[in-house]
Amino acid sequence: MRVSMIGAGNVATHLAKALAGKHEIVQVFSRSMANAETLARATGCPCATNVPSRITADADFYIISVKDDAIASVIEQAPASNALWVHTSGSVPMSVFQGRRSRYGVLYPMQSFSKQVEVDFASVPLFVEGCDDATAAQVTALAQSLSRSVFPADSDTRRRLHIAAVFACNFANHMWALADDVLRDAGLPFSVMLPLIRSTVDKLAALSPAESQTGPARRLDYAVIQKHLAMLTGDCHSVYDSITQSIIKKHNPRP
Repeated sequence: MRVSMIGAGNVATHLAKALAGKHEIVQVFSRSMANAETLARATGCPCATNVPSRITADADFYIISVKDDAIASVIEQAPASNALWVHTSGSVPMSVFQGRRSRYGVLYPMQSFSKQVEVDFASVPLFVEGCDDATAAQVTALAQSLSRSVFPADSDTRRRLHIAAVFACNFANHMWALADDVLRDAGLPFSVMLPLIRSTVDKLAALSPAESQTGPARRLDYAVIQKHLAMLTGDCHSVYDSITQSIIKKHNPRP
């Protein structure tokens, strides 16, 4: 497959590198020419551009991996093509292509990506959708060339997946950031938390998240909760109190 990569951010970088070993990347586009050239070099691509109107018109597959609010404008500015177009967003519906392209779909990798951290793309769950059965089959085939975990998911399902991912990843990471603040005040490194975090995640292979819940809120240990709250200020205080109340309600539903 001749692939045009539209975007050069975190998701685009990892996706392009995974694609490069199996398909031909013919062009990389980014608003930043430096970013486009960097990703082009990393994937052996001969062409980079930062001008939407210069996006090649002869690729087989166009993958748009830019910020959600930029997807529609990129589609509008890029040259028309009868090739297959997909975006990689969990929150933007497939209908963003409707009336703008004839063959289109979605290829959503549910993973947290950073350019500096390598990812085994073959283990990344990919969620796919197509405007018709034939297109869905093509998107699925491309996804299966990259990952062992490929699932169909319409736009509503992807939105729910994205919300779940925000809770499981983005919010969890913010909790670690707040824990880091508390530890810094105590003169301790965040690394002391890593065994606990790993153990917590490992338990999920055998137990549901609800079953593995522990801590003072789960035990209804109000004395400990009040001591903790008395020691906290600002965001740490309000987040601790809100999450504590949520855990109590989750595990002690009122009749």
